[in-house]
Amino acid sequence: MTNEEQALVDERMMREALKEARLALAAGEVPIGAVVAAGERIVGRGHNLTQTLGDVTAHAEMQAITAAEQTLQNKYLDVCTLYVTLEPCAMCAGALGWSQAMRVVYGADDPKRGYQVFAPRALHPKCKVVAGVLKDECAQLLLDFFRKKR
Repeated sequence: MTNEEQALVDERMMREALKEARLALAAGEVPIGAVVAAGERIVGRGHNLTQTLGDVTAHAEMQAITAAEQTLQNKYLDVCTLYVTLEPCAMCAGALGWSQAMRVVYGADDPKRGYQVFAPRALHPKCKVVAGVLKDECAQLLLDFFRKKR
């Protein structure tokens, strides 16, 4: 796959993650969404469920990782890319590291809580990271949500 083709796939998959983020928003959750893809096939989806489940670990990435592992019947996601609307936190980056995710693609940066601040080496050493895919759209969803909260 060429770089241009990969960029188109990344954008398409991030749009799917944004759909998940909007589901979180509709449920009154912080609007973060994620999908896991094996090639161009989505094998896991998730959105933030921390309020709904009363579980601080119910992040979008954790939901999508669990769904993907169940779909693939394998705890390793070494042929997969996780797409998420916000830079993963240290917990989610750790889970991605343990799952051996091949790639992580995220939209908006999280300079306060992102894994790069707290755990920059949490991902698997072979994992490739792509930042900033549909960054403005991902960030705007969060900004609008928190503006209404304050």
